[in-house]
Amino acid sequence: MKIAIISDTHSLLRPEVENKIRDCDYILHGGDIASKETFEKISSIAPAYFVRGNADKEWAEDIPVELEIELEGYRFYMVHNIKHIREDLSGIDFVVYGHSHKYENREKDGIRYLNPGSCGPRRFTQPVTFMIMTIDNGLYSIEKVDISPILKKGTRYPPEKEMDKLIKSIIKDMESDRSIDEISKRNQVEKKLTEEILQIYTTHPGIDVSGILDRMK
Repeated sequence: MKIAIISDTHSLLRPEVENKIRDCDYILHGGDIASKETFEKISSIAPAYFVRGNADKEWAEDIPVELEIELEGYRFYMVHNIKHIREDLSGIDFVVYGHSHKYENREKDGIRYLNPGSCGPRRFTQPVTFMIMTIDNGLYSIEKVDISPILKKGTRYPPEKEMDKLIKSIIKDMESDRSIDEISKRNQVEKKLTEEILQIYTTHPGIDVSGILDRMK
C-alpha cells in the first residue's frame, strides 16, 4: 500500500505533485486545502482523508478539525496545527499535521510525527515537499519528496524572519507616494516581490502583515 501525505496546498495542486500521488492508494491531507476545487481534484485521484486548516473557510465546514483513521493496521491521527493536538493519543501510531510549511519526521514516546511540509505555493525560501509512505507486510517506509529543484525559478524571497520588517517598510514607502521602482531599490528587493506585496495590501483593506504573508506565493 502506498499513501501520499500532503498538506498546505493553498489552492494549488502542482502537476509534479499530482503525477507522483496518482500511484497511491490513499491520500492524507493535513489541512489548508484553501478551495473547494482543490479539495475535489485531490478527492478524484484516490480515496482521500482531510482535516480542516485555518485557510479552509465556509465551504469546508463539513471537513473535520481532527480525524482518526486506520490503514493496514496502523492508526493515524490527523490535525492541521500541532498545537491543537488532543491529549490522549493512546493507540496512535502516526500523527499527521501541517500548518508550519516545514517538513518533519520524528518519533516521540513510540508515536511518529509527520509533517509533509507544503506542496502548494512556495513560501519564502522553504522547499516544496510531501511524503510517500509505503506499507509492505506490516512494515512501513517513508520517502521525502522534494520537488523544489525542478520548479521554475521565481521571486527570491528574503529569509522568513526578515519578511515582516520588509513588508512594513514597503507599505510605508507606498504611503509616501514612492514608485514601485523606488520602493524596490530602497528595500533592495526584486520589483516582482514589491508588486506582489502591494497588490495584496491594496486589494484586502485592513489586512495585517500576517495576512499578507498567508496570501503570498
